[in-house]
Amino acid sequence: MDVAEKILALVSPARLGDEVVPGARLVATSTELGPRLTFDCGGVEVHIEVAPADASRPSAARSGRLMFGYRAGSSDDAVRPEVGLALSRAVARLAMANEDAVLEEMAQAARADAQRSGGASRVREVTVSHLLESAGAGVRKYSTLSPYVGCLIGCRFCYAQSRVGITRAFEGLPVVPWGSYVDVRVNAPEILARELAEPSRPLRPIKFCPIVSDPYQAVERKYQITRQCLEVIRDAKEPPPTLILTRSSLLARDAGLLASIPRSWGGVSLPTVDETVLRHFEPRGSSAAERLELLRALRRAGARTLAVVQPMLPGSTSALADALASTVDSVSLDVLHGLEGASDDFRAPEYARAASPAWQMDQALALKAALEERGVAVWRGELPPDLS
Repeated sequence: MDVAEKILALVSPARLGDEVVPGARLVATSTELGPRLTFDCGGVEVHIEVAPADASRPSAARSGRLMFGYRAGSSDDAVRPEVGLALSRAVARLAMANEDAVLEEMAQAARADAQRSGGASRVREVTVSHLLESAGAGVRKYSTLSPYVGCLIGCRFCYAQSRVGITRAFEGLPVVPWGSYVDVRVNAPEILARELAEPSRPLRPIKFCPIVSDPYQAVERKYQITRQCLEVIRDAKEPPPTLILTRSSLLARDAGLLASIPRSWGGVSLPTVDETVLRHFEPRGSSAAERLELLRALRRAGARTLAVVQPMLPGSTSALADALASTVDSVSLDVLHGLEGASDDFRAPEYARAASPAWQMDQALALKAALEERGVAVWRGELPPDLS
């Protein structure tokens, strides 16, 4: 079942390209960060987010069983409240007529899935009708690519879990812990090949691991969806710049393949080089030593290398800066964005201070200074400075 198609069915008879309110044209649906519909409002993207109704949470509009909110498609833009409210209310009115049928169809599919698996399967094979998702703004626009949704590495501080959880609730799936489930987009290579061949598609960078999964989590050994997508990009008439970010050393298997794409970057998320701390917070991720060796393998293969340090975790700032300076071309820094399911991880006395926003910011500034002293470019955002 393609959930993006069900989101579109909610607003029937409206279709892609239609104006739902004057000046607001429906251009896309997505499940990457929860169910949403995207509208072009005079050049500004506005996302209308869909979630099961919850009396304890605010919303811009509600139908019988769902609630709707709005946000800008880029941090550089702002949504006028009257526009966001009008869109949310218009979508709610359309959904009112369709939600019972759409939600029941998804619930039936969820029940059938549970029956097939005996209620135990946490790995689902799913198909999608589209794959590349637009992100960023202006000259920094890019496309995200998720071969999987859900992540078996399961970092409990990961801010993707609440967003993906909304999509699962929308589908009528059971609540299960983050890190215990993954959807495998088995037709992703086929869809990617079709999308890259579209004459009207702009040549934008592609970023694997936008938020919702790790492209080299354990199931990649079996399914090789990420590898097949890289082959599709390599074989495209005009291969777009490509970036992959992971917490898994499995990317080393495909280092040569990634480097065969003319403009390619491979990177790791590495919040500390203290192995004890890393095992505490990321028990199913590769070790720091393995991630650093992966970066060396990528360099040897000819790919540019980068690292993301987010969140800040305890450990030697100078040791982390030294390790990164010898293995990457640039580093992105960011802090902890909420505890999500990691409250217990931070509760131990030796880690409690790391949950403090002040400590996170102090560590980020100290690491930034240490990296710059070593000549490493430091950036924030989704793309490194040399990728555009």
